[in-house]
Amino acid sequence: MLTRVLFAVVLLLGLTSAASAQDAKVAALGLTDHVVTQEELAKGGALPPPHFNTPGVAYALVKNLKKGDEVEIALTNDGASLMHNLRQADADGQSVLLLAGKSGVPAGGWPKGSYTAQVKVTRDGKTITEQETDAIPFD
Repeated sequence: MLTRVLFAVVLLLGLTSAASAQDAKVAALGLTDHVVTQEELAKGGALPPPHFNTPGVAYALVKNLKKGDEVEIALTNDGASLMHNLRQADADGQSVLLLAGKSGVPAGGWPKGSYTAQVKVTRDGKTITEQETDAIPFD
C-alpha cells in the first residue's frame, strides 16, 4: 500500500514539474533605440539605451506560449502607458516578439521622465506572468 502511495506522489510531482516546464517565460525584456529582431536578442549582447533624441522601443520576447495566450507590451513614462501592443498566440509552444514605441523621434524629443517596458501574459483571462524593467531616463 505504501509503495502505491509513494508511486502516486512521485507521478503527481513529475506531472506538475512537466507542466510548469511548459509555462510561458519572458526570455527578454527591455528598452532600446531601435527595432530589434529575435536573431539580435539571441546573440545576447547589450542593446543601446534610448535617448531623448533617438527612437525609443520597448521589447519583450516570450516563449512557451499556449494557443490563445495574450501578450501585451507597454512603453511607460512615469507609470503612464504611452504606447502598447497586444498579440495572441496562434499555437502551443509559440514564441512571440512584441514591440511598442517609436522608430522615429517625437517632435522636440522624448518628454522628461523615467521610462519602463512592461510585459503581461494572460491565459484564459488570468495574468500568468508580469514583468517590468527598471526605470531609466531618456537622457
